[in-house]
Amino acid sequence: MASLAEIRAKLQAQDNKGTNQSSGGGDNAIYPFWNIPENSTSVIRFLPDGDTSNTFFWRERQMIRMEFQGVEGQPDSRRVTVNVPCNEMWGSVGSCPVLSEVRQWFKDPALEDMGRKYWKKRSYVFQGFVTENALEEESPENPIRRFVINPSIFNIIKGALLSSDFEESPTDYEGGTDFRLTKTTKGQYADYSTSGWARRERSLDSNERAAIETHGLYTLNDYLPKQPSEAELAVIAEMFEASVDGKLYDPERWGNFYRPAGVQIDTSNSAPNNSGTAPAPAAPTPAPAAPVAETTTDTGWQDPAPAATPEPTPAPAPAAAEGEKPSAQDILAAIRNRSN
Repeated sequence: MASLAEIRAKLQAQDNKGTNQSSGGGDNAIYPFWNIPENSTSVIRFLPDGDTSNTFFWRERQMIRMEFQGVEGQPDSRRVTVNVPCNEMWGSVGSCPVLSEVRQWFKDPALEDMGRKYWKKRSYVFQGFVTENALEEESPENPIRRFVINPSIFNIIKGALLSSDFEESPTDYEGGTDFRLTKTTKGQYADYSTSGWARRERSLDSNERAAIETHGLYTLNDYLPKQPSEAELAVIAEMFEASVDGKLYDPERWGNFYRPAGVQIDTSNSAPNNSGTAPAPAAPTPAPAAPVAETTTDTGWQDPAPAATPEPTPAPAPAAAEGEKPSAQDILAAIRNRSN
């Protein structure tokens, strides 16, 4: 399990890097927090990733939405959406055929709105317990749930991690902290800005520890999409061009690669997927939820597209006395020194 110092160091390194550069439907393990009633709170206890090499207790997902006016061969079909993975999720800027094109659009004010439509959408996959549930639902046998968190909530989580509020990682079994996810509304939108960490630490109880022992932790990377092959990148580029041109989704050309959500597609006559992998299923479609008023905007499109540079190596926290953990002040001092 990564320490709080390691989490903070990597978060700060990512922020500095950005400044310098001026899963399947029907899985009831996913907790649909967006369905909790207005003015209610669910309490979540996040857990570490089952992959111990992951410094964070989440994984970032980057997806691109493509709209089509309908489906070829289905005269009564309505507009459909296909979600495809952004290849930059795996680290190389400029490797996504969609964003390589869309980045240029932001140089023309007339194309900015269209650019935002096709820009990658970020979300974050977590896991943990729902210790107080505002939903009336039948809990799954495995009480360890997964959470698909939007950027506005993620920024609340991340912001507190970089503050001096914690002495331990919030996922620590002994000294961790619960997260209070509160839903209100702002106009016609769902608003989660009053969410935040509990004021006190809480040790996991015996039932929670037994659940971890029995079921194990999820490896969060398993719930990210598969990185596209060269053949799949070519299909994504072709689909993107068709979507921009207002054409229909063509199941014969793309049905064995990427499919629209909630639409029955006959792939018996589709072009074969020779990448050696199964076709990507339609992205999960959660129950309808109130739209979310994002308090922050993903402005990654404003970044230039330089050659990939190595991530800076974070400086170590100041050494503590032998056998002692670095204090919160020591960790913050190290973060500030790196910022300077």
